[in-house]
Amino acid sequence: MHKTALLIIDLINDFQFEHGPILAKKCRDMLPSILQLKNWIRENQGHVIYINDHYNLWQADMNKIIQHCDNELSSPILKDITPKEDDYFLIKPHYSAFYETPLNTLLGHLKVQNLILTGVAGNICILFTANDAHMRNYKLYVPKNCIASNSEKDNEHALTVMEAILKAEISPSSQLSLHSLFETSSKTLE
Repeated sequence: MHKTALLIIDLINDFQFEHGPILAKKCRDMLPSILQLKNWIRENQGHVIYINDHYNLWQADMNKIIQHCDNELSSPILKDITPKEDDYFLIKPHYSAFYETPLNTLLGHLKVQNLILTGVAGNICILFTANDAHMRNYKLYVPKNCIASNSEKDNEHALTVMEAILKAEISPSSQLSLHSLFETSSKTLE
């Protein structure tokens, strides 16, 4: 069993907030890179874990959350990013994917040591999750083309913090040193 998990954070999203349309466009732009990374992880027997806002439904029911989020802005994203049957799906009550969720227990059960963080928003949920992952001694990868924030300035600041303080590798997904995560695999992300 490989020790790497891809976290897809808050991409099942209704984008019904002030900067929602901007963030939805950025999500559509980064979606091909996330999907390519997801396919590569699955081919190499890594784990795909969705962690999502609960939208006051408070049920870890992926289909209910998708139905709740489906609208004109989100539909093009949802049709491509919907989890597969063997993906994991967790809800979170606040910014960090670790805060009051079973994520750390699941990662321990799967013997995960390496986390690849993708999703939104880079300067909030991704940054808080990266901080909590760092505090739990996970090796972090945050491909800069696979996270988005309302503003580029906020996104760049979050990436700087994750790289400098949390020791995350932030290269674009096609340039990440992922080969070291899957020692037995000769497959590349290309």
